Amino acid sequence: MSTSPRELVTRCLRFQRPQRIPRDLWILPWAELHHPAELARILRRFPPDIVQAPTVYLPSPRVRGDAYTPGEFTDEWGCTFVNIQAGAIGEVREPILSDLRGWKDVRPPYEIFPSKVQEGRDLVNRFCATTDRFVLSDCCPRPWERYQFLRGSANALMDVAAPEDEVFRLLETIHAYYMKELEFWVSTDVDAVKFMDDWGAQRQLLISPSRWREYFKPLYREYCAFAHAHGKFIFMHSDGHIFDIFPDLVEIGVDAVNSQLFCMDLGALSKSVRGKITFWGEIDRQNVLPSRDPEAGRAAVREVARHLYDPSGGVIAQLEFGLAANPATVEVVFDEWESVPRNFTRY
Repeated sequence: MSTSPRELVTRCLRFQRPQRIPRDLWILPWAELHHPAELARILRRFPPDIVQAPTVYLPSPRVRGDAYTPGEFTDEWGCTFVNIQAGAIGEVREPILSDLRGWKDVRPPYEIFPSKVQEGRDLVNRFCATTDRFVLSDCCPRPWERYQFLRGSANALMDVAAPEDEVFRLLETIHAYYMKELEFWVSTDVDAVKFMDDWGAQRQLLISPSRWREYFKPLYREYCAFAHAHGKFIFMHSDGHIFDIFPDLVEIGVDAVNSQLFCMDLGALSKSVRGKITFWGEIDRQNVLPSRDPEAGRAAVREVARHLYDPSGGVIAQLEFGLAANPATVEVVFDEWESVPRNFTRY
């Protein structure tokens, strides 16, 4: 008897020997613009097992422009991004909070929450009931990145290096908003909620592990505890070299983490946390996916599988089809993941 995608992902997260490795494909608008036919073929061959719930948010009067179109885009917090690349989001050049003493003027966009909560909940629940795939929430708390968007990256890094009271007040404001957002999503039938923050540079964390543990780990711990108390799995994304905090993510209860594995030592990562957390991808976006030689994708999968795959679970075959990715390499990656359970002992 075949297992549904939802059951497959659940068994993977619980290390209960899923019938195959679950799949997840992140699609940037860039891929849809530049490779629509190839993308359609990949989705037919390897349909993802994970989907996102429909949005329930109301339009924000603060939003201006389009996040994935060249030019300026202002989001629901009032942060303006400058974009030079179609199909990808830009960056904040002029933060709205240049003076930290103005933290009280920050207005989180509570107005976008569904005004009729039960109607929003019903919409999500109907979606969950009509799909057999594993459903992730449409919310994604990101306290560190939101702090950076409000203050600018350079200011944010200096703030946490020598924090004043205003730093914590601003973080509390951001965190309270995200907890309220999570309150809605854990009341629905989604299978998991997610959060993110890009914490890694190419070879180390952006801030010291001790600072991270003091200021941000408690926020994430609260997200995890809240999700688990309501029977939800919790997924996290964080780019860069985050090796130092992987054990912390296990400790606070993150079920699956999406990270740039190829920025880290896979052997050391295996010894540290393999079997304790699910690796939700990913394949190297910097060198492998843009490669003109699709076999680079096959070799990368084998390298990840050699260190991190376990027949009992703990690995989701995920990648991002984004800027400069070679469609042939993307397809080969999923093809190779299909063969891993059969060939694992050869790696």
